[in-house]
Amino acid sequence: MAGLLKSLFGGSASPSLDAAAWADTLALPVFDGLTDAEAGRLQDLAGQLVADKTFTGVAGHEVDSAMATVIAAFAALPVLNLGYEWYKGWNEIVVYPAEFVPEREIMDAYGVVHRMRQPLSGEAWEGGPLVLSWDDVLHSGGGQGYNVVIHEFAHKLDMRNGAVDGLPPLTAGMAVADWAAAFERAYADFCRRVDRGEETIIDPYASESPAEFFAVLTEYFFEMPDVLRDDYPAVYEQLQRFYKQDPLKRLESLNDLSAT
Repeated sequence: MAGLLKSLFGGSASPSLDAAAWADTLALPVFDGLTDAEAGRLQDLAGQLVADKTFTGVAGHEVDSAMATVIAAFAALPVLNLGYEWYKGWNEIVVYPAEFVPEREIMDAYGVVHRMRQPLSGEAWEGGPLVLSWDDVLHSGGGQGYNVVIHEFAHKLDMRNGAVDGLPPLTAGMAVADWAAAFERAYADFCRRVDRGEETIIDPYASESPAEFFAVLTEYFFEMPDVLRDDYPAVYEQLQRFYKQDPLKRLESLNDLSAT
């Protein structure tokens, strides 16, 4: 694999954000309603990420400054009011041109090891790199509930206290009991809905595990906050307190301005 790697950014050699890519990305629906001050803070955070992380293209894919800018813009949104330190402790973002198919060894209940190959659009390794499909990055940000960058960076936030279990280290004033009550009730309900074949607006992949539930619902918190609030208002409230943001209020304020 080493021969395929092309490290393009990182450390002191890191370039500034690409101005055209930044403008195009900030025009996407996921960023609707940001104030000028918030957009400025987002840009600062994105610049820190491009300077701090090494962006590595694989499988013949080359990452340029415009691509790094797009990824950094999405990644900066969850930590807009948390701060860049939440992304410290790991160094690399690996970018494939499209879905990638890693091989995994999984042991079943009888002790038999199976080799599994499953296409992925992204992956986050504890203490290691974050992996993305560029094709899936391009399909993110449209306000349709999908954002592979936000999803994988949510896993990185979850990993900050060790276990990847859907419970990140909570911010000041939050209670684990309140988080658990909201998420456990919502997760059980969502799994029931998926198991009985209900067609849900929220991606059924959220039923895979509590960790995936947190990551997928983080996507919806930023991409389709009205859907999350309507389906699971207690979860929306917990995410609002954790991320210190209210995306739905941003959209409502924008709609009020459009109506005047």
